[in-house]
Amino acid sequence: MKSSWMLLLLLVCSLSVRGQAIPYGNNAAAGKYQLVNGVRLYYETYGKGKPLLLIHGNGGSIGSFGKTIPYFALQYQVIAVDSRAHGKSVDTGDSLSFELMADDFAALLTTLKIDSAYVIGWSDGGINALLLAMRHPDKVKKLVSTGANLWPDSTALVPSLWNQMQKEYIEKKDKPRTSPKEKNDWKVFVLDVLQPNIPLTALRSIKAPSLIVAGDRDLIVTDHTVAIASHIPNSWLWIIPNCGHATLIDRADEFNAKVTEFFRFK
Repeated sequence: MKSSWMLLLLLVCSLSVRGQAIPYGNNAAAGKYQLVNGVRLYYETYGKGKPLLLIHGNGGSIGSFGKTIPYFALQYQVIAVDSRAHGKSVDTGDSLSFELMADDFAALLTTLKIDSAYVIGWSDGGINALLLAMRHPDKVKKLVSTGANLWPDSTALVPSLWNQMQKEYIEKKDKPRTSPKEKNDWKVFVLDVLQPNIPLTALRSIKAPSLIVAGDRDLIVTDHTVAIASHIPNSWLWIIPNCGHATLIDRADEFNAKVTEFFRFK
């Protein structure tokens, strides 16, 4: 999910989980910082058991997982992370890439002495989950990627979204940005305008069993999601009917149950 569309969705999602007792993403009791690849990554841990890494989308944070963390913390050690340049993970660099972010997650798991983890990634986090499995295969037991795209154009993103992103990029690319927040927001936005750039054939290197998910009304073109699943050797495809991009929120009960079944399947 991209730019202002993502921010609007996240606002709606935050309102839907605001009544939660635990302030996910702002929980001092569960939160820590870890220096990784020159960035202080903020993460929170919940529960006990096999490790499960949660990766949020563009413009999001740990708070996006208000309906995911409490469910899986009953059976897993959940590690929810603010990606670099997101949430509380400050990144002063002038550029951002999905590959760099995937390397961050691998390094974080290594620092936490976690050999490998289950992974759930949503939107940009879904892209990162795929790249993590490609670049650091030993770190991923199984992965769930929902609402991910491999390249930025109207064959991967629904045309209305892609056209809006292009319009916003053209309108804002030459505007001066002086404050750290302005620079960071632009860096995060441009990430999705120019990236990712992953060939379908590169997915064949993924060894981890993979569940590829999207809503049938997602912001990702359905044929694109189908192509992703078909190019991963050990994968399952789940297109959720009557559902948009926020699969793990709008269909939380169904999503959580299906992912649990996938993780337990031998």
